[in-house]
Amino acid sequence: MKRGYFLVFLAASMWGTLGIFAKLLYQFNLDPFTITFYRALIAFSLLLAYNYSNGFQIKRYRLPFYAFYGFFAVFLFYILYFYTVKISSVSFAVLLLYSAPIYSTILGYLLFKERITTTKLLALLMAIFGILLVVNLDHWNGNKIATVLGLLSGLTYALYGILAKIAVKSERPEEALLYTIGFGALFLAPFSNFKVPYESIPYLLGLAFFPTFLGYILYNRALQEIEVSKASIISTIEPVVALILAYSIFHEVLTLKQIIGAVFIILGSLILHIEEKEKDQT
Repeated sequence: MKRGYFLVFLAASMWGTLGIFAKLLYQFNLDPFTITFYRALIAFSLLLAYNYSNGFQIKRYRLPFYAFYGFFAVFLFYILYFYTVKISSVSFAVLLLYSAPIYSTILGYLLFKERITTTKLLALLMAIFGILLVVNLDHWNGNKIATVLGLLSGLTYALYGILAKIAVKSERPEEALLYTIGFGALFLAPFSNFKVPYESIPYLLGLAFFPTFLGYILYNRALQEIEVSKASIISTIEPVVALILAYSIFHEVLTLKQIIGAVFIILGSLILHIEEKEKDQT
């Protein structure tokens, strides 16, 4: 097995710990703004050291683009996802986060005139059906806010991916992430409480290092060995890891209907990534 496949698996597994770290940090009565600010700040510091060791130089003319990128892909995405975890569960939040491929496909059609094939349409319908099962419309009033925030986190996650494709045309992925997280930290700072309990610091460091810094470094290293389309397929392991950890650590249990919905969401996402792989090969 190529090392690149293993690196993607490791990266996606680390991303699957995001909601877990959030839940652990909420035990210290921290708010989403403070948690995400320290996540961005610490990760920015690590990325700054990493990039300078590789001959990084600031490109001032690119800063307006990254300010826009940082607002949507870090400030809004981080807050929406972490707040969804806070008011619902890790399982619920990560499954709605995986509505992102639906938005990516629609935005790809609207912005880049990418054709929606029959396979893509089938995958979209599967993912939407899965989301309806996970949300459980029979209890809509009880999870209305969490559902809206979770779906919006999926939209910002999709924007993250689209803007990343634009960014890496001019910068290395590590440089692009540095700029983006740096601006995200700036936007988060005014809303954050800078005082945190000492006991929470190891968890904040873990959040910034494993799913943020190391996860993306491993993923970018993997892309040097395997195609982006193949990496995207393997990375669908992320919600599976999150669901397993949520069950193991917090004893979060999905209903049978939600489990079926989770399968449809993950399969829909997987089919969309496979379709993207076939398109790249033509």
